[in-house]
Amino acid sequence: MKAIVITTPGTPEALQLVEVPQPQIQNNTDILIRLHAAGINPIDTKLRSRGTFYPNEMPAILGCDGAGVVEAIGAAVKRFKVGDEVYFCAGGLGKSGTGNYAEFTVVDERWVARKPTSLSFAEAAAAPLVLITAWESLYDRGRLEAGQKVLIHAGAGGVGHVAIQLAKIKGAEVCTTVSSPEKARLARQLGADNTILYKQTDFVQAVLDWTEGEGVDLAFDTVGGKIFYDTVPAVRVYGDLVTILEPNPADGNLKTARSRNLRISLEIMLTPALQGIVAAQLHQTEILEQCASWIDEGKLKIHLSQSFTLQDAPAAHKVIESGSTTGKISLIVK
Repeated sequence: MKAIVITTPGTPEALQLVEVPQPQIQNNTDILIRLHAAGINPIDTKLRSRGTFYPNEMPAILGCDGAGVVEAIGAAVKRFKVGDEVYFCAGGLGKSGTGNYAEFTVVDERWVARKPTSLSFAEAAAAPLVLITAWESLYDRGRLEAGQKVLIHAGAGGVGHVAIQLAKIKGAEVCTTVSSPEKARLARQLGADNTILYKQTDFVQAVLDWTEGEGVDLAFDTVGGKIFYDTVPAVRVYGDLVTILEPNPADGNLKTARSRNLRISLEIMLTPALQGIVAAQLHQTEILEQCASWIDEGKLKIHLSQSFTLQDAPAAHKVIESGSTTGKISLIVK
């Protein structure tokens, strides 16, 4: 089969289109999926440039997100049959025999959900990682409740644009930071109650004005760096601050967060897969199943801004690394 592989970490040009053996069903609960599209996420570019989690298993096929059609099933598979359309976040972290920048992949049926019928394969492939990340950040880490006020950074980005919608589904009021009027319009279309052009406006003061000086109940940091520390004064006393990036002590300190008794949570949706935590992986499958229902009910949208052919994976990585993308990007496999 055709696949994009890396044999050593490097620039986007390290991604090479080659012929590799088609993966085979190894376990009774495995399903073979003919991929139609693969989602591209920032984790892909980091693994390509820095190395995978399994450096001794090179070459590697990247891509955590995928969507396609079930081609074959293991003897004990009960949830799917040949011909079913599916989407999932599994593999692509460097482990041999996994990855979705390819024509086929094998995934345990427990980590797979039925594809939303209203989405194209390209749209569906763009969805899983960001849906799970936003859900876990807002609902699980942040314990979001109806009526609360939420600040979501980068509301037009991959994670941010679904986070806005999940927060609204929960019944929260949403404020978000964006870099341009065009992105502000998208954020409002997705349900944001207040948009802040952070290049022109002090977002902390804007949040305090919006909350009558109190601060938001929950802030969701999808940007990292200094923004994490700058966000602290925008959160109410005893509020929550959730980040998907690792805070760097060189960018600030937590004195103000401590004085405000903030609850700080770190979110990495890859933890269950990397540590083999089955219950948490099953929870992520449930998230995809619920989100598929909401998508087909028109309550949740995936904004696919660009798609590339499989052989153009290097160009897609360059777009991701530019840091100015809106929504999500996919690779069209077939």
